[in-house]
Amino acid sequence: MNGGETVNNRISNKCLIVAASLLCFFAVILSTTIGIADISFGQTIRILLVKLFHVNLDMGGVKESAVTIVWLIRFPRVMLAFFVGGALAVCGASYQGIFKNPMADPFILGVSSGAALGATLGIIAHLDFSFLGFNAVSIFAFIGALASLFAVYNISKIGRKVPVDTLLLSGIAIGQFLSAIISMCMVFSYDFQSIILWTMGSFNAKSWNQLILAAPLIIIGLIVVYASSRELDIMLLGEDTAAQLGVDTEMLKMKVLISTALVTAAAVSVTGIIGFVGLIIPHIVRLITGPKHKKLLPYSFVVGGIFMILCDTIARSLMTTDAQ
Repeated sequence: MNGGETVNNRISNKCLIVAASLLCFFAVILSTTIGIADISFGQTIRILLVKLFHVNLDMGGVKESAVTIVWLIRFPRVMLAFFVGGALAVCGASYQGIFKNPMADPFILGVSSGAALGATLGIIAHLDFSFLGFNAVSIFAFIGALASLFAVYNISKIGRKVPVDTLLLSGIAIGQFLSAIISMCMVFSYDFQSIILWTMGSFNAKSWNQLILAAPLIIIGLIVVYASSRELDIMLLGEDTAAQLGVDTEMLKMKVLISTALVTAAAVSVTGIIGFVGLIIPHIVRLITGPKHKKLLPYSFVVGGIFMILCDTIARSLMTTDAQ
């Protein structure tokens, strides 16, 4: 009986992997194809095969403008959307596991508010410089996101421990406080429209530069989180039980919080604030894969990425002025 169940589980896992891979492939290709410029599905595949894998294909009938649109405009935007959506979904799944709170998402610790305040200050200051490819607004957003987590963590600390409930309450309080400062800045600034547009989040005008900058930080953070899958599973039993089973709960919380803050900061610094994905996607994936984080985290990344690609494709398809 157990042997049969094991075989069925393996078959089910393979089916999930194949389905997720196919959905991911078609979502990327379809979203890269859709746009104002008339480029066919087949042309998109040929362009990507030549550019990504240097396959020697006949490019007859493919205009140079189509190659430029696919390779330099649409494809990096689609891939950035995939990485950001997947990253936020994984962070949401991690928070829901470590806090044992179904309403937890990547922004519950005030990270988004810190990033928004940093970006607001960067916009108001009209600073024009860059570092490692990040412009001033992105740098300020990145610093603000990490600074807010640092403040929340230290406020929540009681002795050498950081109680989960206190951490959540501190995150909400700091987030509301920073949001109030942003509102005050908007009242006294002439750049309130730019601030509003940034806080709405967007992939418009994103290119390879933003993808190359954000992807490595996101990947590093996600690897650290995935390596903690077993400990996150044990944390579902309760913090005291996890400690009795040999999990260093304080170290785990610090590791997950720092990693997810780095991932969230990297994502929002280049795209602005994007909500909802980190909250709802892990719940949807959990219905399919179950609560074990070894499955939940990678599938959340794929589903979150696909969801974000589709949302961005619908959004830019409605914007007829978008040069694609």
